[in-house]
Amino acid sequence: MQAVLNALIPVFLLVALGVFLKRTLLKSENAWDSLEDLTYYVLFPALLFLATATADLSKVPIWGIFAALVIAILTSALLLLLLRVPMQRAFGWSGPSYTSVFQGAVRWNTYIAVGVASALLGEIGLALAAVALASMIPLINVLSVVVLARYAPNSPAKVKHVLVHLLRNPFIWACGLGIAINAAGIPLPKVFTGFMNVLGQASLPLGLMIVGAGLDLKTVAKIDAAVLVSTGVKMLLLPAIAIGTGYFAGVTGPALAVIAIASSVPSAPNGYMLARQMGGDAPLLARILTIQIFVALVSIPAALFIAAALGL
Repeated sequence: MQAVLNALIPVFLLVALGVFLKRTLLKSENAWDSLEDLTYYVLFPALLFLATATADLSKVPIWGIFAALVIAILTSALLLLLLRVPMQRAFGWSGPSYTSVFQGAVRWNTYIAVGVASALLGEIGLALAAVALASMIPLINVLSVVVLARYAPNSPAKVKHVLVHLLRNPFIWACGLGIAINAAGIPLPKVFTGFMNVLGQASLPLGLMIVGAGLDLKTVAKIDAAVLVSTGVKMLLLPAIAIGTGYFAGVTGPALAVIAIASSVPSAPNGYMLARQMGGDAPLLARILTIQIFVALVSIPAALFIAAALGL
């Protein structure tokens, strides 16, 4: 457990540094928006591409990781959809509020997941996290866009919303290209891999600070049914299903640890932008994201402890 804490503490210290910088040295929203664009479109894709292109994936249980995470996401999403009407009646949620509960429950924070996996497991953790990312992002984006299009009144239900968000996601392109080059056995020049490595190394600390800069600490004390349901599904139910499925699928070792990490991290900040664009309840989602960051201090170690008990 000491190794887990040693990996987690620097990650959350970087998040805390982002909180501090946003309130002191870098107060401008435009500055953080520019840094987020740089990380999202350049630095983080470079990290993911290099990890998937150069890692030895021959012994990685790709299908086991894929099955565990996809089944967990689909089960959680189906439960939320089946209980939508009774929950809206019981708690007085509007359609946009429901979409934020949904997004908060199924999305995952790639920066924290990859940061923890890399710090705890090294290069193999980074590669496994990239495989997890490639498994989850397309499905999560489809589910989020469809739910927003259906239940947020400002959004017409158009297939093009799904396609545009998928085609514009640089993480999917980076992982797909890296896996294709790895599978084809195409050698990469050392100068190129060195360049991509430098870019990738800059992505994690910057990405984690961006997460911190986006937190709204004034909302932490406001915990209501929407926060509890979304956080409970995301930080309790989804990890339990993912770890259990991975275990019964025969996934062990670092791969099971990455399943535990990927399923127990907070939801993703980019869901906030999507909520704003498609008529969701963005302030509610911001509150959910902030509170989940603090819950993650417990959920990630707990998920890793369970994974270890099952044969990590």
